[in-house]
Amino acid sequence: MGTVPEQVTYLLQQWKLGDRQAEARLFELLMPDLRKIAARCFRGERPGHTLQATALVNEAFLRLAAAKNIECRDRGHFLALAARVMRRYLIDYARSRPGVDFQPMEGLPERILGTRTPLELAVALDMLLDELEHESHRRRAVVELKYFLGLTDQEAAEALNLRLHTLQREWFRARKWLFERLNAEPWKKAAVAINK
Repeated sequence: MGTVPEQVTYLLQQWKLGDRQAEARLFELLMPDLRKIAARCFRGERPGHTLQATALVNEAFLRLAAAKNIECRDRGHFLALAARVMRRYLIDYARSRPGVDFQPMEGLPERILGTRTPLELAVALDMLLDELEHESHRRRAVVELKYFLGLTDQEAAEALNLRLHTLQREWFRARKWLFERLNAEPWKKAAVAINK
């Protein structure tokens, strides 16, 4: 029936129409990718986390299967959406346990953290990604795959069906946009209000 990306695109279309067999086949095809995403999500988490990667995959599966208004264009878009669901679940999980240490997020300069806690920064980045979505779906997906999941440039380019150079350009522009927003005054004030 074609390559895996072509099969996934077809199955996504059938799933949108309510085909339960397509849903089962889709998750069967994408389960290795979903497990990798969950494992990458846990890289930045504290040792001895009470949540397991398998539970995170299951939670993402249940949330994605229950959502009726999902508009996934292709494999890369679906994986970015799954990453978003997992990341938000981990953030909610961490917020519900205020006494738990939250590990710092790798990849951002220390000056970006400022007076924010790592959890406040994670929440601020999550909110900024919603804003970035309005400007560029592609850049949001690039940030999710590169920053939150730790994919290499080549892996992210393949997941999004982009040329390597295009992916690198989008990643540069997305980081610049995020750093500018995180240094803006409203986000500095928002960090204080996040946990109130």
